[in-house]
Amino acid sequence: MQVVISALLREKKPLLKKLIDELSKEFKYASILATDSKGKMFSVRKRSVSVGDSFMCTECGYVVRVYNGVGYSEYSFNAIEDVSSIVSKMKEIANSDVEFLKSNGTTFISYPVIEEEEVQKTFFAEIGQPLDAMNAKEKIEYMTRIMQKGLAYNEKLIDFVVNYEEVQVSKMFLSTKKDLEQSYVYSIGYLIPYLKEGDVVKYSLKSFSRLAGVELLEDMMGNVEKACENVAEIFKAEPITPGVYDIICSPEVTGLIAHEAFGHGVEMDMFVKNRAKAKDYIGKAVASPVTEMHDGAKAATQVSSYLFDDEGTLASDTCIIKNGILQTGMCDLLSALSLGIKPTGNGKRESFERKAYTRMTNTFFSVGNATLDEMIASVERGYLLEGYFSGMEDPKNWGIQCAVEKGREIINGKLTGKIVGPIFLTGYVPTLLSSISMISNSGDFSLCGGGYCGKGYKELVRVSMGGSYIKATGRLG
Repeated sequence: MQVVISALLREKKPLLKKLIDELSKEFKYASILATDSKGKMFSVRKRSVSVGDSFMCTECGYVVRVYNGVGYSEYSFNAIEDVSSIVSKMKEIANSDVEFLKSNGTTFISYPVIEEEEVQKTFFAEIGQPLDAMNAKEKIEYMTRIMQKGLAYNEKLIDFVVNYEEVQVSKMFLSTKKDLEQSYVYSIGYLIPYLKEGDVVKYSLKSFSRLAGVELLEDMMGNVEKACENVAEIFKAEPITPGVYDIICSPEVTGLIAHEAFGHGVEMDMFVKNRAKAKDYIGKAVASPVTEMHDGAKAATQVSSYLFDDEGTLASDTCIIKNGILQTGMCDLLSALSLGIKPTGNGKRESFERKAYTRMTNTFFSVGNATLDEMIASVERGYLLEGYFSGMEDPKNWGIQCAVEKGREIINGKLTGKIVGPIFLTGYVPTLLSSISMISNSGDFSLCGGGYCGKGYKELVRVSMGGSYIKATGRLG
């Protein structure tokens, strides 16, 4: 079934075009992003049920961008009826911005006018089951059956939380030369079993995500046993002896490394501000020769796949690392203007009320030609790392920290059955990436889009990350 774009945006489009026509009489560049996105969150646990709007993906509004002579001014609003009043407000904001920059001795970047090509494109995604294939009551009932299946699987579980989020994104981008429309649906789910033995309680989290409708609930039902077994393994995990080990990273841990290592580190708005070390390493080796890494809304299909970004730049597939050499970064439109390069379609806003920043989309390591069995057999002493909690990176100094759920001990090429955890993988990004010696084939490749990513500690957006299994050397504690 094909997703249909918001009826409101379709109704307002003639008015939006009129607004662009009027703004173009006053400014050398004018564009508008129109958004009408809706989402719901459902949660079922042993003693409660909740239904509410999506955490951050429910929004309806517009943001206008114009060239003010030295840079770009923006104005966001959530209703459009009178074009003339918006034009007047935009002129007032643009004049105020220029006066502010020139009056107090502020050092600022002077941008050129955005040059665009004529583009008219649409993207309306295909999904298996529409979001209204089940009503809210039916979704809660299905999720309750998932919870009951989990509780019945292990009598030591004191709770089994089932979370499900569904979002339909509808956006239009209009300028004097661009007419872009997109509408797509994504769903995200989590299974969170809580296990208690004595006075100790532990939990695990298994996430699900894809461009899909309510069929995601079927995926979740089919993975209840795995979620229960995972928390039982975490319960018997022993503390790890800190040290440097050979490691094999499962696809979700591989993705976390990609996201933290040369995801944030090559967001090129940080190049403009001289806050990223990667700026000085373009064209240089930063990883082993077997390493290739990509980012892009067009590079893969997951929750951060789209036709165009929030600045009207068409999505792309950006090769960040090839044969271990840092090729380029990812960038938004204004950063590209400042750096004199082509934008990559990574300009994303938390909402229409927020600034566009360079943000990751689908970030991953490309596949190799090894098998997981071959990788395990090559390890004399180390761990197979699985699951994660969080990650951090310092783009200025290339430090990285990944909090991993558990590790399976490998001795003399065989899994011993011993499990350790939780684990912290730390180190210097080029050192870690240069130690990658094996990557598994396409049969292991997967992406996870179950989390949010912040710019620092705020400006949350949906991203996905992944890859195949990788073998490397890492410092674990």
